[in-house]
Amino acid sequence: MASIPSTIQFSCKSLQKSSQNSKLIPKRFDRVNFSALLVRKSTKLKQNFNVRAAVSDDEWGPDKMPGVAVLEEEEPTKELTEIDILKKQLVGSFYGTDRGLSASSETRAEIVELITQLEAKNPTPAPTEALPLLNGKWILAYTSFVGLFPLLSRGGALPLVKLEEISQTIDSENFTVQNSVLFSGPLATTAITTNAKFEVRSPKRVQIKFEEGIIGTPQLTDSIVFPENVEFLGQKIDLTPIKGLLTSVQDTASSVAKSISSQPPFKFAISSSKADSWLLTTYLDDDLRISRGDGGSIFVLIKESSALLTS
Repeated sequence: MASIPSTIQFSCKSLQKSSQNSKLIPKRFDRVNFSALLVRKSTKLKQNFNVRAAVSDDEWGPDKMPGVAVLEEEEPTKELTEIDILKKQLVGSFYGTDRGLSASSETRAEIVELITQLEAKNPTPAPTEALPLLNGKWILAYTSFVGLFPLLSRGGALPLVKLEEISQTIDSENFTVQNSVLFSGPLATTAITTNAKFEVRSPKRVQIKFEEGIIGTPQLTDSIVFPENVEFLGQKIDLTPIKGLLTSVQDTASSVAKSISSQPPFKFAISSSKADSWLLTTYLDDDLRISRGDGGSIFVLIKESSALLTS
């Protein structure tokens, strides 16, 4: 197959002679250059092109030479890999499950199937040998660990209190793990954290030893907004009639919250019977981590900066 020249030139003189509008075409525009950047690409990728004007210095000089039309190929849209598709399907299946608490048996089965497929395609077969990938803050998106269900349900049961986030922060240089649960209310936010050390026991497994727990000092919110109603023990309570009263005590409540916020966090010891645990990482990449704990419990976590959190 003959190669295509990078520059195609054609004369416009015949066009000037035959065209009824030849007076509109200046004689100095007797040549048009088109440059095309030709790149061999996979037939699976869609090719898109842009045309831009470029300044050319030819025999007319910089002031007389017309612009040159340059045909440029756009950067191709990255095709989703099979792993990308599975990850999106997995994250999509978490919708409405409240991190696993409200998942139906059918949804749980679908999630387990997607997790099994991802684990079979794990791009990091030895996660503990790729510790930099483990570094950073990971947000819990789903779990089958029944030990967390009371916490998840309690966040919705307490009036005016919301469970905002459950996260795990790993520092692979110092071999530390910090688990954190963030609560928010109309006056302040607070977090309960546990600090632990971990040891590498195999290419996939780490042993975790919890050292202490911390109840963080409540942080006063910038503005206090009371909702129209709250749900408590399955009943919706209308707060409109007492909204005036709530507003009148707002200043007093703020003063109390500020006083509490000035106190140091409360630390407590973790009993030795609950201090040791282990974690098996069965899937790991830049933005998704799947781990299995004691009893086969599943934890799916997403990296804090990942676009999966907004998908």
